[in-house]
Amino acid sequence: MRNKRNATIAAIVGVIVCIGGGYLLLRGMTNAEIFPLNTLNPRGRQSQEIHDLAVPVFIVAGIVFIIIEVGLIWLFARFRRHSDDEDGVDEPVQQHGKTPLEIGWTIVPALILAVLAVFNVQTILELDDASSDALTVTVEGQQWWWQYQYDTNSDGKTDIITATQMVIPAGRDVKLRIQSNDVIHSFWIPALNGKKDAVPGHTQDLVMTANEPGIYEGQCTEFCGLSHGVMRMQVKALSAPDYEEWIERMTTAPEQPETELAKAGQALFVGQCARCHQINGITPESEPNSDGLYEYADEPLEDYGIEVGSTLTNKTAPNLTHLMLRDTFAANLLDLYQDVPTPVVENEGEPNINNLKRWLRNPEDVKPMDPDNNQGMPNLGLSEEQIDQLVAFLITLK
Repeated sequence: MRNKRNATIAAIVGVIVCIGGGYLLLRGMTNAEIFPLNTLNPRGRQSQEIHDLAVPVFIVAGIVFIIIEVGLIWLFARFRRHSDDEDGVDEPVQQHGKTPLEIGWTIVPALILAVLAVFNVQTILELDDASSDALTVTVEGQQWWWQYQYDTNSDGKTDIITATQMVIPAGRDVKLRIQSNDVIHSFWIPALNGKKDAVPGHTQDLVMTANEPGIYEGQCTEFCGLSHGVMRMQVKALSAPDYEEWIERMTTAPEQPETELAKAGQALFVGQCARCHQINGITPESEPNSDGLYEYADEPLEDYGIEVGSTLTNKTAPNLTHLMLRDTFAANLLDLYQDVPTPVVENEGEPNINNLKRWLRNPEDVKPMDPDNNQGMPNLGLSEEQIDQLVAFLITLK
């Protein structure tokens, strides 16, 4: 009787611990403010479909887990051996060789998995569905940042190239064509959809939809080298009017710098930076006009040495044509503005000059890179005066 009573108490305690611990764990994991990379807080159609599949699977798995764990606890407590127990007395009945039992605990799990597999396949097929007006964006993984190419007119021509932060219209399907320029990466915005690998020489499709305007964080989830752990990504969803305004601004050349400091920075950019970074129409071979300024180019991009569907000249550095329309840079490690980014077109607050200077002063101080192997930005050994000039120019790129 003592063993049975203790076993019952232990089983009850086990149930309470399992349920209570699971509840506290799930409650903490669903807090998007604490854990932005959160699959349990869906914010889009595809992530909701994944969530709707995962919840019942977790429930079934949880019930099975509790039944098995409680049974084990009860058995351990009920049949544990005491120092004064006699051999062969009150021994548990052995169930080995009981054919009905062995068939039962083989068939039941198989049936459960078969039922779950039906819903799993159905969800996978639904995730690939995209509306007829879906926006197409080519996503390319680099070491260690992400590039985005937009065909806004669906005419097969790239008319926007940006990096770090992908901007999409809220409430509209976006079809991503995921590629890699070097090694295998993995694109993951958990609030909007699951993971999809970026494989060299191969294009993977992924559809995502953001229900509401906002900022959605992501992270590369395939080890890709030195800065894999800080190869972050970000999706910025805008309302339809704000997105159209963003498109208009992204396809319009930035204003020419007005101050002497910014003009000097533009000339320094052409001499030092344009061999890797692209500003549409400005190349190392560009010539200044009568005012000493380098002309920006409007669309189409292919008129300025960028082939349709291609990336940059050497495919290793972000396009900076409209740098200040982003909220972050350096793979989302540094903010471009002093205020917290907000999901609007017009970035609020003053430019974060200190972050820009920190990056130009020593990029490897921000994230580990291997510039000698053409992986990441080298330390150009710029003087403080040159850094001031470049920063004054870069903050004009709106």
